[in-house]
Amino acid sequence: MEKKKTLFGNGKFYGMALSLAVPIMIQQLIQSLVSLIDNFMVSGLGDVSMSGVNVAGQVLFCFMIYLNTICMTGGIFLTQFFGAAEKEGMQQAFRFKLIMGFAAFIPFFLVCMVYPRQVMSLLLIGNSEAGLILDEAVKYMRIVFFMGIPMTISVSIASSLRDMGDVKTPLYITVVATLTNTFFNYLLIYGNLGMPRLEVKGAAIATVIARVVEVILFIIIYIRKKPEFAFKIKETFKVDWPLFRRILKKGLMILFSEMVWVLSETLTTAIYNGRGGADVVSGMSSSFAIANLFFVSFAGIYSATGVILGKTLGEGNIEKARRESIWLRSGAFIFGIFMTFFGLATTLLIPVVFSRLSLSAIGIIKNMVILMAAFMPVWVCMNAQMAIARAGGDTAMGTYTDASLTIFLMIPMVLILGIYTKCGPVMLYGLVKCIDVIKIVVFRIWLKKERWLKNLTVA
Repeated sequence: MEKKKTLFGNGKFYGMALSLAVPIMIQQLIQSLVSLIDNFMVSGLGDVSMSGVNVAGQVLFCFMIYLNTICMTGGIFLTQFFGAAEKEGMQQAFRFKLIMGFAAFIPFFLVCMVYPRQVMSLLLIGNSEAGLILDEAVKYMRIVFFMGIPMTISVSIASSLRDMGDVKTPLYITVVATLTNTFFNYLLIYGNLGMPRLEVKGAAIATVIARVVEVILFIIIYIRKKPEFAFKIKETFKVDWPLFRRILKKGLMILFSEMVWVLSETLTTAIYNGRGGADVVSGMSSSFAIANLFFVSFAGIYSATGVILGKTLGEGNIEKARRESIWLRSGAFIFGIFMTFFGLATTLLIPVVFSRLSLSAIGIIKNMVILMAAFMPVWVCMNAQMAIARAGGDTAMGTYTDASLTIFLMIPMVLILGIYTKCGPVMLYGLVKCIDVIKIVVFRIWLKKERWLKNLTVA
């Protein structure tokens, strides 16, 4: 009984958790640093070009959330099948990731190639420089479309390797891909080393090249190492449909929750983008490029929690999983406090990286980074809580609590603040995010019901 009440685990437990989390965070940090370098390079083209790339990035963000959600859902089952040493189950979970990932290709094509301007204009309603920003955004979007298929394959393989505890291979490949991206950005944005100056188009081409390099490396690993989830191409549609439907049922609940969150974020973005010109768009989007340096903690905490609890539940050790969940929540809160101080330190980068943006944009970036750093303990805890629930297949928590609070509280609040007040973009964002404090309390009450303590390998 005493073990159940222990708030923190021992050093060995946290050492294991960090061994899973740190490589993922390093991978995310490298990607964020390269993204920051990208922003630095594009910012030299001015507020309008910077805004165009970031508006396109907001739309691509929706596709990435869908893809990550599908891989997250398949990963819940893949991790538990890995704990139960069931190879066929792991292969079925990997098939689910690929099939559902490619299912998004048609809407992705329509948004990127057929109706890019119409879709992105929704994010710039009321912006005084919307036309100029959209010109740049469309150029970028129609090129990055070609990274869709490579990215789907890469994310599916990378997430599956992490589900099995192999966090180093995706890290190494990410290093190569991000360096490739940076190198071609240097060549193509400004036309260095005799290459043509392509500006925004150059940034898009560099991204596509990096994704192609990345997928080639992952396919080589897939063929040579033959991980336990691997199967031959001709077996792609050898699907266990009852299991597929079980995964999809869980996936639809997670997808609904995540898409509601994306909707709220997109709506918030559209409202604050309308409160000025290109300086607001570039300033707000650039603040996230800085914040991504400490947002890396989310992926690390989420993945480590999922792998640890998923494996324990797959082994059928329910009591151990209960203890580990307490240790993980406590550790996440302490880690979140540490990340607040790290986040505040990143403000020192702002005048260096974004010196070529307007003074108004730089002021917005600084205030937003400070605000987001202050929220880190809450956000890290929320990620840990959600990861605990989903590790045992409790996807209802996200649907019934997170999505409900977002739909009935957060979105109305965004609309009221947007329509009836003149709050600046930073204040608007901060007021809306106060709702996350309520979410963390509701999540805690839900987790006490222990609906997540399930072994999913038993049908």
